[in-house]
Amino acid sequence: MGKGNYFQPEIECASPEVIRAMQDERLRDTVRRVYDSVPYYRNLMDERGVKPSDIGGVADLHRLPFLTKDDLREAYPYGMLARPLEDCVRIQSTSGTTGKRVVAFYTQHDIDLWDECCARAIVAAGGTKKDVVHVCYGYGLFTGGPGLNGGSHKVGSLTLPMSSGNTDRQVQFLCDLEATILCCTPSYAAYLGEAVHEKGLRDKIRLKAGIFGAEAWSEEMRRDIEKSLGIKAYDIYGLTELSGPGVSFECSEQSGMHINEDHFIAEIIDPHTGEVLPDGERGELVFTSITKEAFPLIRYRTRDICVLSRKPCSCGRTHVKMSKPMGRSDDMLIVKGVNVFPSQIETVLIRHGYPANYQIVVNRVKNSDTLDVHVEMTSEMFSDSMGAVAAREKELVDALKSMLGIYANVKLVAPKSITRSEGKAVRIIDNRKLY
Repeated sequence: MGKGNYFQPEIECASPEVIRAMQDERLRDTVRRVYDSVPYYRNLMDERGVKPSDIGGVADLHRLPFLTKDDLREAYPYGMLARPLEDCVRIQSTSGTTGKRVVAFYTQHDIDLWDECCARAIVAAGGTKKDVVHVCYGYGLFTGGPGLNGGSHKVGSLTLPMSSGNTDRQVQFLCDLEATILCCTPSYAAYLGEAVHEKGLRDKIRLKAGIFGAEAWSEEMRRDIEKSLGIKAYDIYGLTELSGPGVSFECSEQSGMHINEDHFIAEIIDPHTGEVLPDGERGELVFTSITKEAFPLIRYRTRDICVLSRKPCSCGRTHVKMSKPMGRSDDMLIVKGVNVFPSQIETVLIRHGYPANYQIVVNRVKNSDTLDVHVEMTSEMFSDSMGAVAAREKELVDALKSMLGIYANVKLVAPKSITRSEGKAVRIIDNRKLY
């Protein structure tokens, strides 16, 4: 069990009965506050014929309407505020670039609780006040940098607010300031690993752990990053709509992310029918925030596909675990009628020894979909003969056919020819959307 200023055993290791009683009380209070102060949500409840008095606790959660990102865009900018604007001290926003951006509001109390959630994640990764936490998530409107920055302060660690970009400087500070915990996207962690090795500085870094999130990554990619940087890599999950990173986090067992159940209630639903599914079933993740003051969301559909598990954890924490997101219910690729998740393709590539830098391109030619996968070779592979490269491409074609059930055209490309990402990696180019 990780120990530090923000390991709270009375909460994180509480019995299921204690957790449920806490959630019941906080849910009742949240529903009443939202109904009284947010006309948009009150209208949704009235349309469904539900009053706050109908909600006695978590068992009645299914009676409440869902919220979606479309609702938040329709209510933009102030329509979902549950506190007067003068009580709010910060705004964060999603990283999306299409349509109206989702804007989330925070009171100082909201920020304090968010920092606490991120502090728990750092402690679960072994962080203490003796650590140096190197944060190269983006700052500004994006929640990644501010969230882990605040969590590091709560723990009492020395915090490097590096933000993203300027990789040479990132590597210099990793070495010179002897950072021990790295916080960034997994694709950027892989990029930093490349840069460290190219510069011959592997023996100069002192990292012991990394906390990576904001994009999907496979177990194979985890192992690749751990080997490259000599660390233990931990997953963290969050949404701007709910607060940011720290909604859930991995412990040393690395078998799923503990959800901070004193702040969030999780459900898994059938993405097509909305039916609530039992623990262990794969479906769409839905969250209800029960401690947020300015921007509480009830039954928010994340569109992330995952599984919840309450199996006992060796770390001692009793909060429910969510699996790594296995894809999206809204933006998963459907190619020739087959559901395709980028994580499936990534798994095949890394198992065959390729770096985690690739791009998936989908086109439609004469009413038929085509799936192309561009994959960087290692420098050793790049020196192979044309015949050897063709053989490698065929090997990947066969492996992807076995994984996906459909044909994917594989093109092996030169090292570093796919644009590196210092934020979220652009994995998919779906040209069908242009037609």
